[in-house]
Amino acid sequence: QVQLVESGGGLVQAGGSLRLSCAASGRPFSSYAMGWFRQAPGKEREFVASISWRGGSTYYADSVKGRFTISRDNAKNTVSLQMNNLKPEDTAVYYCAAAKWRTIATTTRDYADWGEGTQVTVSS
Repeated sequence: QVQLVESGGGLVQAGGSLRLSCAASGRPFSSYAMGWFRQAPGKEREFVASISWRGGSTYYADSVKGRFTISRDNAKNTVSLQMNNLKPEDTAVYYCAAAKWRTIATTTRDYADWGEGTQVTVSS
């Protein structure tokens, strides 16, 4: 099992930037891929980005491609999501998650452990 704690959420104006971080403990960090998901009020949780176990591969939802960057530091057991050019439609609770395996994972079923989430609000 993996324990995950997100940080870095907040309120930002459209066009601004935020950086989310997620600290992991438990299962060896380099043994699984990581991902970020988000959930807006009244909507299902949706995939945002994923990174493979050594960080060599990344994958993004079309809605964030070119604006968000996922990265990981296996020495520090952390994964980050740099979010630039934020839009009001990016407003959601953002969750980091630990995958069941080492390669890119894009659905909620692929993930075994979840953080509590951090709120991101983008004002217009």
